[in-house]
Amino acid sequence: MYSRSTGCPFITVAKRVLNDYGIPFRELYIDQDAAAKSRVLSWTGFLSVPTLVVAQPGQLLPISEPDFLERGRSPRGLDRGTMITEPNADELSRWLLKHGFIAELARD
Repeated sequence: MYSRSTGCPFITVAKRVLNDYGIPFRELYIDQDAAAKSRVLSWTGFLSVPTLVVAQPGQLLPISEPDFLERGRSPRGLDRGTMITEPNADELSRWLLKHGFIAELARD
């Protein structure tokens, strides 16, 4: 998960969802890592966090190129295949299910 070290409601939601499902994740801070910042800017056109990617264990890049994002279009909540940016809890849960990180959606 590409993140930042300062507070953000989208990061809080993403961490809660990942923790609720018991999904381990690695956090890369774009405000402390120039390469991570450059990747997020390239992928999203913005410094949008959290940006979550499906990657091989220990790797930083998505397992395949994320779906195209039109220049200037907000990436918020868009399932781009191996990437999702600034998702709400439902969007992130569905994305996790799609990629096999969870077997079913939690019920409230």
